[in-house]
Amino acid sequence: MPEVAFPWHDTVWTQLTGQDQHAHAYLFSGLPGVGKRRFANAFAAFLLCTTPAQGMACGRCRSCLLREAGTHPDLLLITPEEEGKAIRVDAIRQLVDFMGQTSQQGGSKVIVLYPAEAMNQNAANALLKSLEEPTADTYLLLVTDQPGRLLPTIRSRCRGQRLPTPSRDAALSWLADAVPELNGDDRLILLQMAGGAPLRAQALHDLDAVKLRLGVVENVKALLKDQQSASQLADSWSKIPLELLIDWFCSWTLDLLKLQTGAIRHAENSDMDVVLGYMAKHVGAQQLMEWQDWLLAHRSMTLGKANLNRGLFLESLLLEWKQLLKKR
Repeated sequence: MPEVAFPWHDTVWTQLTGQDQHAHAYLFSGLPGVGKRRFANAFAAFLLCTTPAQGMACGRCRSCLLREAGTHPDLLLITPEEEGKAIRVDAIRQLVDFMGQTSQQGGSKVIVLYPAEAMNQNAANALLKSLEEPTADTYLLLVTDQPGRLLPTIRSRCRGQRLPTPSRDAALSWLADAVPELNGDDRLILLQMAGGAPLRAQALHDLDAVKLRLGVVENVKALLKDQQSASQLADSWSKIPLELLIDWFCSWTLDLLKLQTGAIRHAENSDMDVVLGYMAKHVGAQQLMEWQDWLLAHRSMTLGKANLNRGLFLESLLLEWKQLLKKR
């Protein structure tokens, strides 16, 4: 029997499955790592089940057994052909054909599409036509980390459902069970890196992110002391996910802004407290805002899978960061 995604989604699940009628299209959103895909898959199982019980798929009917075997003819999963690539129009044409078919099991048909923001322009336009002409007993479940990147017309034709992030205590409790070898300090560090999303914290643990971050922090300190060059660091960070590096710089920048405005007295990124405290006193407010604009623009480009030259981008990022102390 598929579980309700995670305990922090119980309320949303109960509200959703308790409805007499369901929308033909849902848009599940939330932070990366809060369990959106698992929630959507569990909801797909519920919609396909012929004898749901207590708001859950039964796990025993023919429909459930076919789904668990990965052979359910009325369930379609649409994802990029390769991780990080776009969902192309051919995949949406397959979706359109699927929607037009009669259910082979005589019940509902369900499509799960993830990540929805990965659709290119042609694919998004093709999907829009299907949303304008919904098929009876066919449900489309879109899952996204970035709903703002979807066409407004797609968002408006779906029932939006944001999935919440758990409380810190709930997330730490789940992490303690999921990754028992982690000590309490590392759980806190990983959860902070993940913005409070426990599944992302678990994924960061799999990347050995605590060790990677320790090295990056030491590298940044060396950069500011002229002990290492930007090009040297860019080369040495070749195996660290770019999104992770950008997230760290965004978090440090937010701390700088809070320190300058007096919102906090010590950096929330405790491993950079001394560095950020010094920078907050020596970086001009205007320069800091310009740096933040530059960083967020490039973060958006990275999330949008722009074809950046990784080495040149990292070198530019490090030079811009270092120049903050010289632009006052």
